[in-house]
Amino acid sequence: MQDTPLEFPKPETPEEANAATAKSRRQRLVLWIKTHRIATIAIVGAILIAIVGAIAWGIYITSVPSIDSGPTIHATRRPTVYYSPLTGVKVADEAATKQLVTAIMIENSPDARPHSGLKQAGVVFEAIAEAGITRYVALYQESKPSLVGPVRSLRPYFLTWIKPFDASIAHVGGSAKALREVRNGHYRDIDQFFNDGSYWRASDRYAPHNVYTSFAKLDALNKSKGYKTSKFTGWDRQDGKPASKPDATSITINFSSSLYNTKYTYDKKTNTYKRFLGGERHIDREKGQISPSVVIAMTVSEKTVMEDGARESIGTTGKGTAYIFQNGTVQKATWRKTSAGAQLQWLDKSGKSIALNRGQTWIAAVPTSGGRVSW
Repeated sequence: MQDTPLEFPKPETPEEANAATAKSRRQRLVLWIKTHRIATIAIVGAILIAIVGAIAWGIYITSVPSIDSGPTIHATRRPTVYYSPLTGVKVADEAATKQLVTAIMIENSPDARPHSGLKQAGVVFEAIAEAGITRYVALYQESKPSLVGPVRSLRPYFLTWIKPFDASIAHVGGSAKALREVRNGHYRDIDQFFNDGSYWRASDRYAPHNVYTSFAKLDALNKSKGYKTSKFTGWDRQDGKPASKPDATSITINFSSSLYNTKYTYDKKTNTYKRFLGGERHIDREKGQISPSVVIAMTVSEKTVMEDGARESIGTTGKGTAYIFQNGTVQKATWRKTSAGAQLQWLDKSGKSIALNRGQTWIAAVPTSGGRVSW
């Protein structure tokens, strides 16, 4: 028996091995495509869409002309402007709008003239005290004069006008009714009777026309009592502008006699009213002629009653007629005050609030019987 020789396969060359590998890969790819036909179609479609979209966007971008937008503008925030709730004038910051209001009773007999500190008051109420002699209560917030006076006694109707301003009240005593009211715990009372160190008597005038104070002293006194801020609703205010056709450039307000009657002449240049008292320029001894931005004459009921002597009783709540002078014009209005604690309102014929010019406002309480307003 002849042995058949064993035959061994010839080894593959590198080229043959690579070809076999490539063939195997193609076979596996074909098999995967057959078994994953839907996924394959989706992937191919997505790739084609992406390619077409990229080409289209490139064409669009190159076809749109460039636009020169110019320099970049950065928006700037306008600074906040703050206004005094008492006068409507600009003040430095929010803290200034919350400053304490201080009301000071000021005498107006001939022996008390010339006054000090009146020109810097924000609001002044003027009314008869006794025997036709008028008196003032001056309210201050942002202005703090170094000399104010002569300071005199309090009357109850002044308290009613002061109360809505949440003010401290500087005075030298008062009528019995006024003192009972101001000492009832609902007011910020800084009566000279109990705070003598915050007032002094001037040597160039005789008593009782010589009591003075300053805001250096009153601020320290208020601080010691915890009176630091005032929270109240002021009147609507506006920027004043002289009228093209002024109709009230000379105003006369009669209270009682020639010594206490007042007159105002309109100054278009400053848009204010120069005040005259007793036939003469009304002068603040330190600051010159008093010239409010707004003058209001409000008619009030008034009668003499017996309390701790003969006293005036003035109606301060309810409503009545008022004449508002500003910008060289006059507007007939209605004043309304619903309660002692409510703020006075100035209303037009439709019942809407009337805006007052920024600056000092001088309010005259003119008796309906015996008083007179003309222009």
